[in-house]
Amino acid sequence: MRVRFVGDMLYVVLDDGREIGITVKKIKWLKWLAQATPKQRSHWTIDTHGDAIYWNELDDGIEVCHLLATRSLVTA
Repeated sequence: MRVRFVGDMLYVVLDDGREIGITVKKIKWLKWLAQATPKQRSHWTIDTHGDAIYWNELDDGIEVCHLLATRSLVTA
């Protein structure tokens, strides 16, 4: 997986090539990520199972299944 930000958009590329794009400011449960600095956003890791993205500095993360549930799917 890959993670990148463009402005307030979070893009996650999955292992199967799909890309999920969501606006972090529009989703209440991502308020912590919307308020993070670009530097904080850039320090992410993927958990050992590959099903979540975690920001150690922010002490929070996102499970891929929750991203998929937003229905903001963009095909790569």
